[in-house]
Amino acid sequence: MTKRYMEGMLREDALAGKVIVITGGGTGLGRSMGEYFLQLGAKLAICGRRQEVIEKSAKEMAEASGGEVFPFSCDVRNYEEVKAFHAAVVEKYGQVDVLLNNAAGNFISPTERLSAGAFDAVIDIVLKGTKNCTLAFGKHWINSEQETATVLNIVTTYATTGSGYVVPSAMAKAGVLAMTKSLAVEWAKYGIRFNAIAPGPFPTKGAWDRLLPGNISEKLDLEAEVPMKRTGERQELANLAAYLVSDFASYMNGEVVTIDGGEWLQGAGQMNFLEALGKDEWDWIEKATRSAK
Repeated sequence: MTKRYMEGMLREDALAGKVIVITGGGTGLGRSMGEYFLQLGAKLAICGRRQEVIEKSAKEMAEASGGEVFPFSCDVRNYEEVKAFHAAVVEKYGQVDVLLNNAAGNFISPTERLSAGAFDAVIDIVLKGTKNCTLAFGKHWINSEQETATVLNIVTTYATTGSGYVVPSAMAKAGVLAMTKSLAVEWAKYGIRFNAIAPGPFPTKGAWDRLLPGNISEKLDLEAEVPMKRTGERQELANLAAYLVSDFASYMNGEVVTIDGGEWLQGAGQMNFLEALGKDEWDWIEKATRSAK
């Protein structure tokens, strides 16, 4: 059977003429989304802390698509660097239509083992970095009276529920989600839309190795935690992101869309652990239940 979810969803001109900025756009899911945006006619500007990585990625992405990709070395934790990035993109393209706040950092650890600096390392990239980019680009859109603009933030399912062992990330992503919903209301009058995506497990080499080093991912069997018994494909996330930043989603504002195969719902349901029971156990439970009546 053809896996249609691994194919592009939107028509080829869906993002034609749009200039899209992606933080952390040279690697992982950020790059995957950017590659699809290029296929749909967008022009890209990507940033990251490592100049050589960003430049190499931009060259490869442009050659593969025939599109335009502008690389810029920028640490999103530094507001002055973000402003310089914004100025360079505007000088290059004349405008920015979409900001995709994708840059992130995370690791797993019992919280009592973490230093204050470890918290800062994650919070500064995820929350402070997203704030810096949103302010720099948002102020420009408002001051220039640009008709429309879109911000798409990448959060997590535990931004809403919380989660142990990733507390700095949960705190930071919860802040990003609160900002998404707050500015969706406050800045709508300026024509600026805000939405967020909460992905489940979408394995990428770099991020996956940092979050689950060694063979931990094999021991934990993450696919077993997803009702659909698989992890996400990058094209599925790219399809959703492309729709949300396109004009087809112009009435969507302030939403967080979860794409995780039902993972967080399985963990949230109090009795979902019963999935582990087999036929014999259920036969016994049914018999015991009837006897109790």
